[in-house]
Amino acid sequence: MKNSLELYGSIITDVGYDFKTIDPAWFDVMRPTKLPSRENQFAPNGTVFYSLRQTKFGVKSSAMIGKKELKTQFDFDFFGFGKDAGQIAFHVVNAYAQLGKFGVGQTPSVFMDMTVFPQTLDYWGPAARVFFLNIQARYIPIEKEEERLMIGLERPGATSDGSNYAGSIELPDVKPVFNVPNLTAHYRNGGKWGHVQVGGIAKSIKWKDISGSTAYNLSGSAFAWGFNISTVVKATENIVLKTQGVYGTGIENYLADGGVDIGRKSNAENPSKPIKGNALPVFGFFSFAELNWNKWLSSSIGNTLLHIENSDLQSPVAFHKGQYGLVNLLYQPVSNIMIGIEYQYGRRDAVDNAFHSTGSKLQLSFQFGFSKVFVDKGLD
Repeated sequence: MKNSLELYGSIITDVGYDFKTIDPAWFDVMRPTKLPSRENQFAPNGTVFYSLRQTKFGVKSSAMIGKKELKTQFDFDFFGFGKDAGQIAFHVVNAYAQLGKFGVGQTPSVFMDMTVFPQTLDYWGPAARVFFLNIQARYIPIEKEEERLMIGLERPGATSDGSNYAGSIELPDVKPVFNVPNLTAHYRNGGKWGHVQVGGIAKSIKWKDISGSTAYNLSGSAFAWGFNISTVVKATENIVLKTQGVYGTGIENYLADGGVDIGRKSNAENPSKPIKGNALPVFGFFSFAELNWNKWLSSSIGNTLLHIENSDLQSPVAFHKGQYGLVNLLYQPVSNIMIGIEYQYGRRDAVDNAFHSTGSKLQLSFQFGFSKVFVDKGLD
């Protein structure tokens, strides 16, 4: 095997119209959790938006270290998260190295199946998809063309939108405590027809009451777990079906748009701890079809449902259920140029269906990719 270095990336410009409203920090994506939680929260309706935050640049390398291959990948886009939400900001996607069967760094979680994600123009994609870029150490005991087993120890303590994990604990005057890494694993098996992948996760969530109150102590802990089943089926030469289902408790931060992991629950039988934390059960599902009309035109169409089992003391406007759907038409005249148009729909339901809001967007995207591979010279 020859040593190689690849420079790659894409210039992406999104232009769209939001027929309804969404949190201004998320103007160029469709996230049900960011739709209004009360009447006229982000009014008025109707906004034109322009964005280049999906633009990406990266470097990959491959080199032999003795008899083992060393692979590295570093890339970033400009999609602001956390304190930079809504801004054009430097955002690391992958910073990962793998030597033989061992890998370390930031890359998609072992709990994920990257290949099940449908081709969308929307940066965020289906709300119920398992999607989390996390710092981790992983071991791959089986890695074949049609079979793979992977185990990971991942960093605890980050929400799905990249902000501090405290935002995922809906308890007053507490601080999160993380002293155990998340354990993740998946097994994949497939063939020319496609594949099936089963993933699992287990994690510890703890929180410490720092209020100093002598009357109450709201410290606590929860064991969070979940499983993820996904499949890609090549139904015909021109039709690919992609489906994923996920269920668990306290794993919302591993979903693309899952809300909080821990909610407040009444505990009246204990006067010193009248409120306790509850790892919220979550169920998510999406199903998409990718259609190749000819060698230049293709489409994705599908929808998703995400359902949270809320605890009794959560806010009346807390996120309860999200729906997401889209249809697009993509034109790719050559391998590194794509132009597409996409309609996106979203719906947010609050606890007990007390309030709901909907989102509706039309997006036009222009993508121009580039890649240059250097082999051997200067890399030995």
